[in-house]
Amino acid sequence: MIRRTAALAATVLIMVGVPATASTASTGAPAPVKPQGGTIDPHKVQWTSAKPIRNGRYLRVTWWSGVEPCSVLDRVTVKEGRGKVTVTLYEGSAEGAGMCVMLAVKKSTIVKLRAPIGDRRVADGAKR
Repeated sequence: MIRRTAALAATVLIMVGVPATASTASTGAPAPVKPQGGTIDPHKVQWTSAKPIRNGRYLRVTWWSGVEPCSVLDRVTVKEGRGKVTVTLYEGSAEGAGMCVMLAVKKSTIVKLRAPIGDRRVADGAKR
């Protein structure tokens, strides 16, 4: 029974065509992605970390997602204030996504700031 289930799962992954970014889930390294725009039903998603890079002028934002084309980064909004920077990620599905597998993928994207982060705190716009 276990062999049959494993064979079926492998067949489903091959048939669906899981992209290379899914392989990063096993290595722990986030798959770098860029906003695509034009997704179906974009919605806010929470991120897990936002690390300053390049002298604090950019943030590397990391989050857990699903495989493309079912979970695609649509856009990123950034609201900068004196004491806080709010970053909001939006994901949706690509047109014609079809059947989707439930596989967690760690993703990251780079966000440019108007001014260096300095001592401002970074907030997740998807959290209430």
